[in-house]
Amino acid sequence: MTSILIKGGRVIDPSRNVDGFFDVLTEDGLIKAVEAPGAISGGDKVIEAQGKWVLPGLIDMHVHLREPGHEYKETVATGTRAAAAGGFTGVLAMPNTSPAIDNAEVVSSILDKAKEAGFARVWVAAAMTKGRKGEVLTEYEDLKAAGAVAVTDDGSWVSSPKVLRRVLDYAAVAGLLPLCHAEDHELAKGGAIHEGLVSTRMGLPGIPAQAEINAVTRDINMVELSGKPLHFCHLSTRGAIEAVRTAKKKGLPVSCETAPHYLFLTHEDLGDYDTNAKMNPPLRTADDQAALREALADGTIDAVATDHAPHSVLEKEVEFIDAAFGIIGLETSLPLILELVRAGVISPARLVEVMSLNPARLLNVEAGTLAPGRTADVTIVDPEVEYTLKPADSKSLSRNSPFWNRPLKGRSVCTVVGGRIIQ
Repeated sequence: MTSILIKGGRVIDPSRNVDGFFDVLTEDGLIKAVEAPGAISGGDKVIEAQGKWVLPGLIDMHVHLREPGHEYKETVATGTRAAAAGGFTGVLAMPNTSPAIDNAEVVSSILDKAKEAGFARVWVAAAMTKGRKGEVLTEYEDLKAAGAVAVTDDGSWVSSPKVLRRVLDYAAVAGLLPLCHAEDHELAKGGAIHEGLVSTRMGLPGIPAQAEINAVTRDINMVELSGKPLHFCHLSTRGAIEAVRTAKKKGLPVSCETAPHYLFLTHEDLGDYDTNAKMNPPLRTADDQAALREALADGTIDAVATDHAPHSVLEKEVEFIDAAFGIIGLETSLPLILELVRAGVISPARLVEVMSLNPARLLNVEAGTLAPGRTADVTIVDPEVEYTLKPADSKSLSRNSPFWNRPLKGRSVCTVVGGRIIQ
């Protein structure tokens, strides 16, 4: 395997409290050394990284690869190719496929396809319950043995508290992180966008913030009962964030993520019924956005994940009420979060925490660090390059993003996975 010498970049590695200029040498797929500039020689391949940031490989812990069942929207190969282009060396695949990823054979199939594609690592979140119906638990030990690292019924809330209690208990025993799509479906049923002035003005049925808050509050109560960990996906409301903050102060084992679109867009950005801005949870208010930014800065939010949800024109170029929920985000996540760094909302080290270190720790996977002896997953970022991303530039099979033609600054210029240069 080719050794790589990355010279003179700014190495930002919060796993070791490192932020300075170093050379990094990879060898045989591992980090061999991180030393002062000029202190390391060798390297079959030399990358000049002056003016660049050298980061532990980015991890997106919420991605829909659409395989099996909806390969016309995305595949494991195209999704991981988009991930590598966005600077991600690893992604967590969600199970709301057709059929659902609810057995060991499908888990193994996804992992085999990812290995064959070779663009990025794929970890699998298998279904919490059979068919994602919220009733009968899947075989957690078998899923773990097949390679799953988490369980979730993403897209569906486990509304039964008794079933959720069993999920928490059995997931903890199996060593799988349970991920919760927190939404009271009865309250949200039929809604298209956030319930408020914009939904009234547009004549669209709304999804109240309380749908998320109710679910998060109930699930935190179940964590308190069981004492077992639970991770909340794609939180979008002030009330949910405040509930998580309070739970953490009480010492409960909860964690959460949000997505870049909630940090940069509100329901006012729906424009002329733009279906590319329709997602679930929906875009919320400016006050919710401010709460999310504050929580990202103060540590309440553990991770930023894209909820990359590809859809074709068949699902998006229709009447707004009929359009599918979801947007893609693998190639815009990093430049968007870099905007928060430049604005002083978070530090560069905090960016690495929420986009690499914390996801690795939550999922208990070998990643998130540039420590010598660890896997050589590296993202090299040019924080100053300015560009505009256009639909034709996307590596995804789908084009459903509200961020096309937005001026961006900063992007991944080299992605290294297991000591191999991917792009």
